[in-house]
Amino acid sequence: MAALGAAAVVVLSGCSGDESSGGGDTSSSASSDLGAVTVAEDGVQEVTLQTQDDYVFTPDRFTVAPGKVRLTVVNVAEQMTHNLKFDEGEGPEPIETGIDFLAPGQEMTIDFDVTVPGDHPFTCTFHTQLGQVGTMTVSQEG
Repeated sequence: MAALGAAAVVVLSGCSGDESSGGGDTSSSASSDLGAVTVAEDGVQEVTLQTQDDYVFTPDRFTVAPGKVRLTVVNVAEQMTHNLKFDEGEGPEPIETGIDFLAPGQEMTIDFDVTVPGDHPFTCTFHTQLGQVGTMTVSQEG
């Protein structure tokens, strides 16, 4: 499982999340950790994305290995709300969990499983037309 963290690739900016947990203060999120995929003690791959008062996810691309993923989205915006949905029918497998609503100053975490290698596009459906999109890539098993 430790090799899963080594498979992480961070490029550009992104936004993603879910409504399975919510909460509050974003000051504890270090911007240098954004997009870095780590493996928790329970073996779950963890990654954090950020949204702000613009139309980007930071980072907008990240790579995980097949398995369980815990994705946290932190909204550091002062005014804009965001969400995160995996594009239905666009990836190699459906990911039905997402974040419906992320108010300024909120963060939410979702857990889901991925098994099929390939690109899984996601978007903020509030800002799709303005280009707020990203991609989670699931790597080939090692």
